Amino acid sequence: MSIEYKADQFKQAFREEGRDVLVDLESALLELNDNRGDQGLVGRVFRALHTLKGSGAMFGFEDLATFTHNLETAFDEVRNGRLAISSELIDLTLAALDQIRAMLEEGIGEVAPANPVACAEILSKVRHLTGKPEKHPAPVPVKDKTAPPQAGLEVGTGTGFAAAPGQAREWAIHFAPGPEFMLNGANPLLLLRELKQLGGLAVKASMAAAPPLAELDPERCYISWEMVLATAAERDAIRDVFIFVEDSCELSIEPVAGIAESSAASAPNSAEAASAAASTTDLTARGLEESRTASGGRRNYDSPDNASSLRVPAAKLDQFVNLVGELVTVQARLSEIAARCDDPEIAAVSEEVERLASSLRDNSMNIRMMPIRSTFEKFRRLVHDLARDLGKNVELTIEGADTELDKTVIDQLGDPLMHLIRNSMDHGIEPPAVRAERGKRLTATIHLSARHSGASVLIAVADDGGGIDAEAVRNRAIERGLVAAGAELAESEIFAFIFQPGFSTAKQVTDVSGRGVGMDVVRQRVDSLRGSIDVASNPGIGTSVTLRLPLTLAIIDGLLVSIGDASFVLPLANILECIELTSADLERANGKHMADVRGEIVPYIRLREHFNIRTPRPEIEQIMIVSTEGGRYGFVVDRVLGNCQTVIKNLGRFYRHVKVVSGATILGDGTVALILDPERLAQDAVRAVTHGPRAGPSAAAIAAAVKASVQRYKRADTHISM
Repeated sequence: MSIEYKADQFKQAFREEGRDVLVDLESALLELNDNRGDQGLVGRVFRALHTLKGSGAMFGFEDLATFTHNLETAFDEVRNGRLAISSELIDLTLAALDQIRAMLEEGIGEVAPANPVACAEILSKVRHLTGKPEKHPAPVPVKDKTAPPQAGLEVGTGTGFAAAPGQAREWAIHFAPGPEFMLNGANPLLLLRELKQLGGLAVKASMAAAPPLAELDPERCYISWEMVLATAAERDAIRDVFIFVEDSCELSIEPVAGIAESSAASAPNSAEAASAAASTTDLTARGLEESRTASGGRRNYDSPDNASSLRVPAAKLDQFVNLVGELVTVQARLSEIAARCDDPEIAAVSEEVERLASSLRDNSMNIRMMPIRSTFEKFRRLVHDLARDLGKNVELTIEGADTELDKTVIDQLGDPLMHLIRNSMDHGIEPPAVRAERGKRLTATIHLSARHSGASVLIAVADDGGGIDAEAVRNRAIERGLVAAGAELAESEIFAFIFQPGFSTAKQVTDVSGRGVGMDVVRQRVDSLRGSIDVASNPGIGTSVTLRLPLTLAIIDGLLVSIGDASFVLPLANILECIELTSADLERANGKHMADVRGEIVPYIRLREHFNIRTPRPEIEQIMIVSTEGGRYGFVVDRVLGNCQTVIKNLGRFYRHVKVVSGATILGDGTVALILDPERLAQDAVRAVTHGPRAGPSAAAIAAAVKASVQRYKRADTHISM
């Protein structure tokens, strides 16, 4: 593996970590804008800036490190009470984050580079606020590389953030790079420099773990360090210095007891301070050495206490999930063969493979599940900037940020949520003067929430604005010829026009919205995710838009049913129960599609008629009672074949307008089963009763096309394998 490749790999690792730090930093700044006396938030901002600066320099992002250093200086002034938090400082730091993000992503795709003029202007304003000229960390001289390593003591102070007298405490730090430390492109010297910027530092290096010269690995660091740091910084700030290498080193940070807290800070270069630091270091080193004796003087990097997370590229994870899906399909074929053979040995093997495949499937799905918090937090900045531009007071509240769903779904949620929030800010929320006239709080609220509902997740964007004028939407739809003037429409049908391409009731176009494009994007993206949208609005009170999305787009648990020769899969999470439908039941209902389920009348949909399947009806049919947004519905099928793990395959572009079918799956015998969407089926049936049935491809036609595609795929796969 080349050095250049390694460097690029480590830079990418820093970019991924840096993106997370920037999201947290942006969130902390916006919270600090609302709670300016919260010193915890000030410390959180300072540590994030310090992490970006130190780690950026270590991984070759010198411009980013230098730029961030000036911001760090400003928040150090805030932390020490010499500078007050102001709107100007918050806005400048947010603008600086945009430039830092550009520096972080420089050279990737089509990301615009940082603007040097904007950077210089930001730094000039920051220095004006702090009243200090620009400062850079003083360089630390590097020792002669030919000089032998010293096992003695080195005492130094940092030039950036020395501990203030009377506020410092001493920390004993043990730092031992692991076997992979140097391979990751890390430099221990840079880490020690960062520590020296936090206060007075006493350092003692140990070569005890160095092997004989013949056994020495030139790519491995055998030196460990015992240090005493006198600083006003907290443990988290010290640990942040090692944030990007903590998983590949042995690190302990413990407070030093029994030593005067100002010994190293008051006279760090004196002989007394050196003597006190040396004795403390020796005591600390002795204690740490005793604790490591059992592992041969070195940490056991395979032990559970060193467990760490592992970053895996999304493409590799997707490939893994696809392979698991293929395994599930093969397992279904094996189960089918075992059922036909009636061989106990084959049946036992089949059951074991099924158990393992099920566990592997569940684990692969859990790996792809991520909390939606980071996506939600990104919109704090959007609300802050739009509120300023529109002259409105708006706060964003978040609920259910720890709700997990598939990473593939999360990656596609950004644009829909952004358009919904922009629409609420511009059209939904009234100006402060109007809110005052209506007796509302001057500060409006946009509420982002997420929660699980069966095999779906519900994500809602709600505001306390003026609501949607249903009559205005209806009139606009009539003007555009989308509906006849005398048509009777339910409120949900009226609100559905909002998502039509180019539809808008805005009287003027603004930079934020009004062109009728954003809500169309929302509809398209949600449809591509096999989701649905529900709009609820109360005039003068507010509007709520709820997105119902599947938890995963790869594999689901389903119930396999059949109608004639056609097979279908219903998502198991939607099914409540199954009851029989006999000829006597049909006679008692007088031709109405209603079933009496323990005293409750439940409407049902005959899928045979809905999909135009012309085969003889069995004497006893089955009604699958499912739960939908519109209530409980029944779907009548011929037979229930049993549970199945369903690998979802897309139908392709030709059938992208068939909404009642979520996809298809390949069964154990090689046939194709369509995966039905209960929500869309219920909506389609209600619409058919109201407006008449719509023409479209039958289930048989879709299944035939899918089967042909599968056969082409198999032929191509066979040709490749030969």
